[in-house]
This record gives sequence, structure tokens and C-alpha cells, in this order.
Amino acid sequence: MSWLSWHLTVRPSSAPSLLIVGLLGSQLGLQVVQAVICSQWGAPSSQSLSQDGDIVIGGLFNLYYRPSVMNHDYTILPDYQPCTSLQLDPLKYMYAMVFTLEQINRNTALLPGVRLGYRIFDSCGRHPWATQGALSMIAGESTSCNSTDHGSISDVYAEEMKERRGTKSVPLVIGGASSQTGKILSKILEPISISYLATCPCLSDRRKYPNFFRTIPSDIYQARAMAQLAIHFHWTWIGAVVANNDYGHLAIQVFQEEVKGKGVCVAFIETINRETIMRDARQAALTIQVSRAKVILIFTWYTDVEQLFLELVQRNITDRQYLASEAWSTSKDLLQNVALSKVSSGVLGVAVHSSEIPGYENFLRSLHPSHLPHDELLRQFWEQEFGCSPGVTQSDNQSNISTSPPRLHRKGYLPPCIGTESLEGLQHVFTDTSQLRITYNVYLAVYAAAHALHRLLSCPEGHSASKNNASTCSSPHNVSPLELLQHLNNVNFTTPQGEMFYFQGADIPAKYDIVNWQKTPEGSLKLVMIGQVDGFDLHLNQSAIQWSTGTNQVPISVCTKSCPPGTRKARRKGEPVCCFDCIPCGDGEFSNKTGSLHCEQCPLEFWSNDKRTACIPRELDFLSFNETLGITLTTVAVCGAVATTAVFVVFLCYRHTPMVRANNSELSFLLLVSLKLCFLCSLLFIGRPSVWSCRFQQAAFGISFVLCVSCLQVKTIVVLAAFRSARPGAEALIRWFGPSQQRGSVCLLTCVQIIICATWLSLSPPEPQRDLGFKGSKVTLGCAMTSVVGFALVLGYIGLLACICLLLAFLARKLPDNFNEAKLITFSMLIFCAVWVAFVPAYVSSPGKYTVAVEIFAILASSYGLLLCIFAPKCFIILLRPEKNTKKRMMAR
Repeated sequence: MSWLSWHLTVRPSSAPSLLIVGLLGSQLGLQVVQAVICSQWGAPSSQSLSQDGDIVIGGLFNLYYRPSVMNHDYTILPDYQPCTSLQLDPLKYMYAMVFTLEQINRNTALLPGVRLGYRIFDSCGRHPWATQGALSMIAGESTSCNSTDHGSISDVYAEEMKERRGTKSVPLVIGGASSQTGKILSKILEPISISYLATCPCLSDRRKYPNFFRTIPSDIYQARAMAQLAIHFHWTWIGAVVANNDYGHLAIQVFQEEVKGKGVCVAFIETINRETIMRDARQAALTIQVSRAKVILIFTWYTDVEQLFLELVQRNITDRQYLASEAWSTSKDLLQNVALSKVSSGVLGVAVHSSEIPGYENFLRSLHPSHLPHDELLRQFWEQEFGCSPGVTQSDNQSNISTSPPRLHRKGYLPPCIGTESLEGLQHVFTDTSQLRITYNVYLAVYAAAHALHRLLSCPEGHSASKNNASTCSSPHNVSPLELLQHLNNVNFTTPQGEMFYFQGADIPAKYDIVNWQKTPEGSLKLVMIGQVDGFDLHLNQSAIQWSTGTNQVPISVCTKSCPPGTRKARRKGEPVCCFDCIPCGDGEFSNKTGSLHCEQCPLEFWSNDKRTACIPRELDFLSFNETLGITLTTVAVCGAVATTAVFVVFLCYRHTPMVRANNSELSFLLLVSLKLCFLCSLLFIGRPSVWSCRFQQAAFGISFVLCVSCLQVKTIVVLAAFRSARPGAEALIRWFGPSQQRGSVCLLTCVQIIICATWLSLSPPEPQRDLGFKGSKVTLGCAMTSVVGFALVLGYIGLLACICLLLAFLARKLPDNFNEAKLITFSMLIFCAVWVAFVPAYVSSPGKYTVAVEIFAILASSYGLLLCIFAPKCFIILLRPEKNTKKRMMAR
């Protein structure tokens, strides 16, 4: 069987229109329906409430509920029969509209002299019913359809307009109760609609929906609010369960856009279909169980959440923190379900902003069917809650008993009410005004409409609402929706609660409450407000939050724990940016923040500490007297100086012996003094470099060694001259190398080095320098050779004298004396030259303070070579073989 329902109506415009409300086919396909069913939409029914006034405002609420009939994958809409099961929350919304209109009518400052009426219809949660109710407000009460043969559309339109003459139009509708209903009403109706529950972001498009407004924020803003919560609590790895529709998909898309680039990743996205809720809830629960995400974002209806939580209870998954969208964050059904409390405890949710409505609770408690005899909705509520028929009352006075027949109820005939039934003092969800959320949206919608009408009907100063000024002032009996739309766009007022209200296009500024589901001592859950989101500003009382873990510690939900200071993030290939490895910073790098992406390089004079969390000043590294190497070199140098002094004392004590005299005692003493200076000059290289130490250490080294080598060279020349003078005709040769000439030669050769050093130190002397180029935690202090040429000349001159001395000694090595000093000089100069030849590459390649150590080692090695090769044999004879210390033995061949 298939249903074909065609309803013909007209919009209040200049041209007729045809509205096809429903066309549904069965599984076997659409069948041709011969008859056209014409239903009367405008007739009053038991599912409506009205009050006459100068201006009538419409209202659409889902007062009743009738379940859909499920047929495989298709949802069959019910036929047009009254719904059953009166819903208390929408009933409260409806009475909020009635209360607000009565409050406005009593307000002498707002719409003075104008009384607002209302026409309220039930939409039953169905789009066709909402459309029927809205069209009923436009068509008037006398619309009828008396024939099954309608003729042409123009005939219907003409008949409709004829019937509507004299009826009062509705310029504005408070509703509908869903985004889809809002789309339909905006497309097919001229009057303005102000929705209190439609959240689809698509309705913000003023080009498509120019006459639509709402007092509830768009879903975009709640997704942004939940993204703010994730960022605020540093939840970087979040799972998501969303409804498989535009609501769920758009919400998770906006959420991902908001957290993009802010370190938050979505671990998984599970979708839930209403038709396959059991299977989808089971799959979502399994994914939550195996995922490392400890925070789960849920964008879906509360009935879907209930089934999901049941699956989680069966698996005993109680350590997850859930973020709730406004669709279920304040659901009483979930809060009161004790079986789900161990899973749902600690839920953190975004809820529609709540506010008080002064006087509204007293208004609800004062409602009584005896005061409103024509209110069929209140009568049904009374029957449902008190189980008696308010149309029949009893009292002690039997003469006052009404003779009305008993009322037939679905459970049978109800007994008459005794008259003491009252909402005063009754603890009931209907009279509970502690959390007015959607109710407050209805309240705001009515006030927005009233202020827009007030602006429209207010005449400019100096004018009056007379016939002469009809073009200037609007009349309550002829309100133009187009003019009202312009004033509604510019409405701006302060509510009785002191809040500013205005529209931004179709929307109001986004404002949400942050709520927390907390356990009570009785074990049940209660809703606690712990913060607000006002636009992009998040305000939280974090200490008041009760988390799902039962502690005050914020749950941690990360793919990888944040990298501690001293490390950096290294992204894993093929995985989201929230999954990474922590790599320690390298030498000279640091990171002092948790979760650093990069390690920073320390400044030049600083180095990273052991934990790589900070930069500390580098240690000053130089060859110190306190370290092992410095102590060793100092000891060796001092021992050399002491040994040289001992040899000097021996020679001084035995200065009259042939051994001392035969070897030019004056030059020997001068040589010993120069060797002692060589040993002592090495101490200038140890210790912290200073300006004076850098200048004098190289000069002392150069002059001491030139003095030493000069003495050896002169001694060698004297030996050669002495043996050459023994030949006939060579007596004059020895006169050129007398004591005066020897001293003069040594002085002359030494003065050349003094001049080189003086010139070098005056033009470009060595200076203390911090060596930062060496990769390490220390700054090497040393003496920089600002002039390599000067240093090369000093070494080159020493090398030149050493080579000449070696050559001369080599020529005199075979002289026939029993004790030939030329041989000793030859060996000593071979050692000397070998040391300094090896010094050059070692000096160049040594790092830091070891450069200085190499130079000291070369000084000490060459000095010891000269001391031992030249003076050790002589001291041996003087001290241990005195019998050989005679002139005869010295001159023997």
C-alpha cells in the first residue's frame, strides 16, 4: 500500500504556488493514486492553543510524539492522525511563549497599546506536520475543502483568497524545532520564523534563508568550543563518535579545522546510523576499547549515546573521558540512568546557555485546568500526571458536583479530580526551572519579535498614527513581514536579565555553558555548570571539575607523551603529527620546554648542560698548574733547571781541572746559564694566558735557545780553530777566536734574535684568545699568533743556527783528541734538530691547550738533550773518574 498526500495551498503573495508535501512509495514501487485527498489544515484541533490579539504570533512545538514505523531500510511517515504521548519539555517551551507574551502585554514601555496574541500548533516532530501548522496560521480558520474535484490550481487559489478575506495573518512564527523544518518554513513561507532549536550552519546563509532567525548558536560554534576544551587541557589524541548525518560530519569537520596546527589529532572517527544502531554502537565500543585515546568526542543524539554506553558497560570500559555535544550533554534520561553511571560519570559537555526567567516558575505552578478550560493540552497533562479528569470535580458540597460525563482515557474512564490537585509545591520536571536552556531560547525569540514589532510600529517624533501619516507609521492590523524583517535584522535590546541581545545575520553571538556530570552521595549523577564559552573566550573553574577517573587530575590523552626538556620531537613516518619519538638534543644544543619541535643552538661562549635543558658558560680550558699534565711538565722543567744548576756547581767547584778548562770554561758556564733559562722559560707557557705572558713566553723561548745554540756554535768553532792552529802557518787563526771574540760572537748572534723578537712584539704581538671553534663544552684560552711571520722568523733563526752548528760539529767529529767535545755537540744537535723538526707538524695538528703542551715538550726535550749529551759525560769523569781528569789524558790521542 502506498500513500499519496497532496495538499494545495497558497502563499500570501501575488502568484499561486503548489506545495507537494509528501510522495512516498512502497517497496514494490509507486502506484498511481486516482483520488486526491484534501485535508482541512486550518481547523482548530485539540493539538493547538490560541489567543486573539492585535498582532498574532505563531508558534510551532513538538508537543506530541508518534514513533516511526520501520520497514527494512525505510522510515515510513505516519499518516495524518493525531500524535500520542505528550512531551513535557516542549510543553514547557510552549508555556514559556505564552508567559513571555503575557509579560510583554503587561509591559507599558514595550508595544504600548498593542496586545499580542498567539496561535500555537503541534508539529509532532514531523516536517509535514510543521508545514501544515505553519500554513494553517497563514490560511486562516475558515479554510475548507468540500469537494474531491478541485479543478484548476487558479480556482483553488481564488477560493482560498476568498475564504481568507477578513482573517488575521501571522507575520512571524516561533519555530520550528529542527533545522530541516527551519529550511522548509523559510523556503515556502513569507512570514518570518525565529527558531529556538535549529542549529544547522546552513541556515546562516542569508541569500538562501533571508527570513530565518534563531536564538540558538550554530553547530559550528559548539564544535569550536569543544576544540577549545581539547586545546586547553592538552588532549592531543582524541577519538570521535559522530552521527552519520550532516550534524555529525559537519561537527567533526569543524573540530578538525579548529585544532589543525595546534597539536591535536583525531585518532579515529566512528559513525552511528539510527537504522543500524546496535551494530554501530558495538563497533564504536570495540574501537574505543583498543584505542590509546582516553578522551572521546561524541556528536550524536542521546538515544545513540545510551546504546553506546550500554556496550561500554558490558565491556567494563570505565577509564575514558567523554566530551558531549549539546544534543546530549543535558539529557535527563542519561543522567538518571544509574546503570550507565560508572561510564558516564565525569562527562564534560557543551550545553545551550541557561538563564533564569523571573516569574516563570510561579506561572507554571499556577497553571490549572479550571483557570484555562479551553486549554486541551493542559487538560491532557493533568490527566497524565494526576490520573483524573479535570472536567469533573468533587467537593464536600454535593450540590457543586458537575454532571459532566466521565472522560474516556486510553487506560479507561478516568475518575473525576477532587479539586485539590495542584502544581504548587510539587517536585516535578515540568515545574523545574533550574536549567532553562531551550526554554530561555523561546523566551528570547518572543522578546526579539516584540522589540522588532515595537520598532516597526513606533512613529518618528512629531508624527502620529493617523491616516495622514499612514505611509510613515505601520498599523498593528497590517504588519508587513518585509518591513518587520528589516527591523528584526537591526534589533538590539537588553533582556530583563541584563544581557545584551542582537542578531548577527541569522544568528546570535555564540554563548555556551560548560557542564560536568558529577556523582552525588546517593550514587546518582547531577549536572554541574563549571564554566562558559563566550564567543572565543573560554572561562573554566577547573578545580570544580570531577573527572571520569574520580580524581582532580586532568586525564591524559596523547599518542605519545610530550617530549621532556632536553629532547625534541621526531615525527614517525606515515603517522599523524601527534605520534612521534623523542630524540635527545646534541652537544651544544638545548630545549627548555616540554614538547619542543627543535633543539636550539647554545651561544658561542655557552654549552649545553648534561641534561641538555639549558646553556651554561663554557669552562675555561688552558694548561693549568693544577692539572696532571701541567704538574708533570712543571716538575720536568724544574728538575731540568735543578740539574743544570747542579752541573753549574760541579763545574764551578772543578773549574781549575783540565776537564773544565780544556772545554772553554767561560762558554761552558754561559751555556749552562742559557740551558737553565730554557728550562725555566717553559714555565711561562703554563697557567692562564695574559697579555704579558703571551708576549714574553715566545720572546724568552726564542732568546734563550739562540743563546744556547750560539754558545755551542762558538764552542764548535773554537775547537776547529784550535786544531787547525796546530798546523804550520795557522797560528794567526786562533787569535781571531780569543775570549773576547767568543763573547762578542755569542752576543752578536743573540742580539739578532733580540731584534727579531722586539720587532715582532712591537708590531703584532701574540694576544690572549678564546678558542670557540673547537666543538666541546670548554673554551680554550691560548695565545693567538697574530703574526705568523714573526713566529716563523724566531723559529727559523733558531733552526738556522742549529743547522750551522750541526754542520760544524759534524766536520769536527773525527779530531784526534782523546776527549773530543765536537762529538758530543754533534749528538746533542742531532737530538735538538730532530725534536724541532717533529715539533712543527705536532704543533699545527694539536687541539686546544695541547698545542702549548707540545711546545713545552719540545723545549724540555731539546734542553735535556743538550744538557745530557754535552755535560753528562764530563760530570761522569769529574765526579766518578777523576783519574781521567788530567791534562795528559785529555791530550792523548
